[in-house]
Amino acid sequence: MPDVIIESTPATLWIRLNRPERRNAFDPEMSAAIADALDDASGYRSVVITGSGGSFCAGGSLAKLSEPTPKEMRRLYRGSLRLFDAIRTCPRPVIAAVNGAAAGGGNELIVACDLAVAARSATFGQTGPRVGSAPVTGATNVMGVQIGEKRAKELSMLCRRYSAQQALDMGLINEVVDDDKLEATVQEWCDEISALSPRYLEITKTSSNLWWNAARDSFSSGLGMLTQAVGSPDMIEGATAFLEKRKAVFPDPE
Repeated sequence: MPDVIIESTPATLWIRLNRPERRNAFDPEMSAAIADALDDASGYRSVVITGSGGSFCAGGSLAKLSEPTPKEMRRLYRGSLRLFDAIRTCPRPVIAAVNGAAAGGGNELIVACDLAVAARSATFGQTGPRVGSAPVTGATNVMGVQIGEKRAKELSMLCRRYSAQQALDMGLINEVVDDDKLEATVQEWCDEISALSPRYLEITKTSSNLWWNAARDSFSSGLGMLTQAVGSPDMIEGATAFLEKRKAVFPDPE
């Protein structure tokens, strides 16, 4: 089974995450496949990222986090950062077609995308402190610009789940549509983009990356801190509880 399915129309590149058995959570290989597709997207007018199997993306794969090593975690973190950077440096508008749950790094994937349209049944939210991690590649910095600092801290710290309508109301996404109309609606957005100047859309996108670029050092330092915390009791408990489908019991603060 391929990690990513690449489809296209004459003007639009569709990137479909294809690991439904893990809710399309990405490991380093999957992140690289998505980033490679984005790097090759300049010949299209627009790009769409969506999921398969009823899920959008559950973020970084936690399969190995109950027994992590710094080497493995560096690969996962670097892969995530390369993926998000590839979205922002892609010269074409990148649209998230959110067809299901967007959690953790999957929610940050939406933060990185230029536009987002969601199915009515889609859900959103961060998971970091609940699973022994922290959402440092978008949620703790750039998301504050998009939805406001207090809302971004609510998502990042409390790890609640939000409906598509709530995500729309707070400004995380652009539109909510019935589930069976999602891909047709996104294609309409792509058709609208196709009538515009690619040259000046690229200039617009590059200029709009101001806050992303300003936060870029924060991503790197945050991932460095996460790497130093590999193997901590909080990380082991969070990942183990997630894999065992139980509530984590974290140690008291020191």
